[in-house]
Amino acid sequence: MPDLVFTRRFSMGHRLIHGASESCALPHGHNEFVTVRLAPCTPARLDGRGNMPVSFQKAKSTWHRFIDERIDHALQLAEDDPLLGWFQTHEPARAARIVVTPGDPTTELMTCLLMAKVNAFLKAEGGALRCTELSLEETPTNTVSFSGDPAEFIPLGRPPAECWWNRADMSIADPAG
Repeated sequence: MPDLVFTRRFSMGHRLIHGASESCALPHGHNEFVTVRLAPCTPARLDGRGNMPVSFQKAKSTWHRFIDERIDHALQLAEDDPLLGWFQTHEPARAARIVVTPGDPTTELMTCLLMAKVNAFLKAEGGALRCTELSLEETPTNTVSFSGDPAEFIPLGRPPAECWWNRADMSIADPAG
């Protein structure tokens, strides 16, 4: 069965405070490309008319809106980063544009979180497709690809239903508890 593959470009900023390298502890940014590979959940013969399991437009519209409206030009911070608290106190409107992650927002972690998010969208849209691989190109020489179940790799901490990446909405952070 043919897979659907599409790529979206976005700009982002982040910092890694838990030891990646001192230069990564300062806020910095990348222009990234995210590529998803979608496969039918139930492979079937093409119908001889439309000849596609789901149209590209239907398959990508929610995902592209999420990337364009919520991920593009967002700041990615660990949930224990003091900079997050500063934004929440001093610039709460801008804090709403911060992607909050369980630990440092590395490319490896973001690949898993984004794969969980796209699968949440696909499930909510009827479950005809699932993401089988997601690649995140941080720089022209560094890309992380993931295939498998992201829940097996995302750090534990809260029940899955409480995590933004498991919800089929436009959230990029969880409400403060």
